Amino acid sequence: MNAFRFRRTAVAVAAAAVLPLVLTACGESGSSTSAADKGTTAPSEEQSTPAMDDGAAGADGPFGPACASVPKEGAGSFDGMAQDPVATAASNNPALSTLVTAVEKAGLVDTLNNAQNITVFAPTNDAFAKIPKADLDKVLNDKEMLTDILTYHVVGQQLTPQQLGSGSYDTLQKSPLTTKGSGEDYTVNGNSNVVCGNVPTANATVYIVDTVLMPKS
Repeated sequence: MNAFRFRRTAVAVAAAAVLPLVLTACGESGSSTSAADKGTTAPSEEQSTPAMDDGAAGADGPFGPACASVPKEGAGSFDGMAQDPVATAASNNPALSTLVTAVEKAGLVDTLNNAQNITVFAPTNDAFAKIPKADLDKVLNDKEMLTDILTYHVVGQQLTPQQLGSGSYDTLQKSPLTTKGSGEDYTVNGNSNVVCGNVPTANATVYIVDTVLMPKS
């Protein structure tokens, strides 16, 4: 099971305990928003303006083929998600139910909801379905490994579509991920496609992806 040969170090064990401090620090140092802007429902004007000037598609709102399946109204709609912190917002989106289960099992709900100015790459249920069931069940029941994987999907700053064009960003798991693309076509680590991007929540920007991201062992 090469995909799941991860380092089981004390870093992963301690992640849930230290994550709130790391998230706060990353949000403050990595985000272009001011203290007064924290907790807003979308990336600040200062963040979104460069992407709009560059002509990036979707810079002023969600984009991508999977966005069409998002409810038009209610808590799971874009407007509804923008009112809630990221873990709560994800729980209202039916396409992210496996991710929500994983976050709950890892004990990261409050940590993610209390963070400020982060980016979350959120795998869909179909992304998790690509993993053999036996392997997925093993990960979901291994808190250390699960924490390692989930924190690899979180970057401590809010990323605009323009920034996703070509970049490498440190994750809360400590390993970097890379992004590339333009218009409405973006990939993460070269093999995970953004299928609905630039989705605002009360404390984060979400890019929904079609493949689970795996940190290097």
